[in-house]
Formats: sequence, C-alpha cells, structure tokens
Amino acid sequence: MLDAPAGLIVVDTGRHPDHQQAILAAAKVRGKPIAAIVNTHWHLDHTGGNQEIRAAFPKAEIIASEAVDGALTGFLKRSRADAEAYLASGKASPEQAADARTDFAAMDDVADLRPSRPVRASGTMTIAGRTLQVHLEHYAATAGDVWLYDPKARLAIAGDLVVGLAPFMDTACPQGWRAALGHIAAAPFVTLIPGHGAPMDRAGFAQWRRAFDNLLDCAAGTATKQACIDGWMRDAAPFISAADRDRVPGMIGYYIDTRLRASRQEKARYCEGGAG
Repeated sequence: MLDAPAGLIVVDTGRHPDHQQAILAAAKVRGKPIAAIVNTHWHLDHTGGNQEIRAAFPKAEIIASEAVDGALTGFLKRSRADAEAYLASGKASPEQAADARTDFAAMDDVADLRPSRPVRASGTMTIAGRTLQVHLEHYAATAGDVWLYDPKARLAIAGDLVVGLAPFMDTACPQGWRAALGHIAAAPFVTLIPGHGAPMDRAGFAQWRRAFDNLLDCAAGTATKQACIDGWMRDAAPFISAADRDRVPGMIGYYIDTRLRASRQEKARYCEGGAG
C-alpha cells in the first residue's frame, strides 16, 4: 500500500479473504480511503480481491493492462473447465474446493477484473495524486505485466516479474520476461518488492536475475532437466525458504517441460498473443 494525497494505492489484492481484511484494516488504521488498485497482472492471486476492496471503496479505480481480456477467453476459461471437472470427480480437498469457488466468483465478476484505467504503454502516471513511473511489459510473465517505480522513494514494485522461490511460468513468454528484467535493472531502485517473497536490495535482485538467466540458458542447451533444476536450487538458494525447498524442484521441472522446452506452437501461444 502506498500513501497518496487523495488516498491509498493498493498494489494487488490477493485471493483469500484474510488478505483483503488485512488491506481494509490497514486502510482503517491509516485513516484514508483506498483510491486506486494497481493490478500488476491478471493472475487471480493478485486480482481476486478487487471485488471485496471495491465493495468497501466503490470509487477506487483499477489500473492494469488489458491482458485480462485474452485470459478470460483463453487461460482462465481452460483452467476453469479443468477445475470444474476436478470438483466433479470428488477428488478435491475442502481447501481446494474453497479456492476453486473463490476463483470462479472472481472470474464471474468481470467488471472488477478489467481495468477502469487501462495501462497501454509505459510512462508517468498520477495515481490518487501521487506521481509514479508505470511500466508495461508485453509477453513476459503474462501478456501484459505492469510494474511501478517511485523515483522519490527509489522503490520498484515488480509483481510476478520477480518471484523469490521460482518464476511462475504458467502463462509466461520466457524471452520477453528476460527482457523485462533488464528494464527493471535499468531503474535506479534501492528496494524492490517482488510478487512473492521478501523485499530485495539491488544485489539480491541481481542474484535472482542471474538465476533466472542461468535457468533459461540451461534449458535452451543440452543439459539434463535435473541439471537445470539443480542449477536453480543452487543459484536461487537465498530466496527459497525451508518450507518451500521440497516443492520447488518439481515446479522448476514442470516449467522446463511445459514452457522452456515446449513445442514452438506452445511457445507461440504465450509469446504471440491469445493466452493473456
């Protein structure tokens, strides 16, 4: 949350009710209305709470890219069908079922997923009276990722262009993502807020970026999948918590198979449009 003259700016609203309640409680403590929501990308763990926040602050504008439109007819439509089939199978745990229904509700509330103030190009924007540099990356973690830079605070807010434990590549164009990290590196930030994980200083970001580049280079070469997984676990070790250590190798292996070493047709889906 960022303070602004006309209220508070919330960057991403989470998926679960406790996340939204924490946002609303913080707004109450600060004694300011929430004037704007910036969604860094359309993934539902970043946008699913828009409805709850706007129910409390209906004048809050949504600032985001328009990539959600492609996602609603592409990735989200397919993932909903898969989730509905899984629920029908009776195999879902109560927690999985609850998460799925939360996501369905967010998908149905299209008005709170689409931006009321679209970001169509990088540039300076005044949001709730606060001037920020708003950057749009095409075909990176999604078809349209927004990240912020505040020159006065020397603060970068990167969304899922930086994710400590592992880059979430489900909807990614890896080469576009690599280029986006170069753009972030060019900003003279002191502190970077990732989409998931602890804040980073410049040295921490540089290390994470090297781990990302090494993973892409490894997957593009002749090394075994396991060698690439081991490389990530080594290079990104400072960003992987003990609680995540067991699941990250499987995630990286999955992304190698489905994105980094995918067919040309599959890569084109996420690098040339249509998937959100």
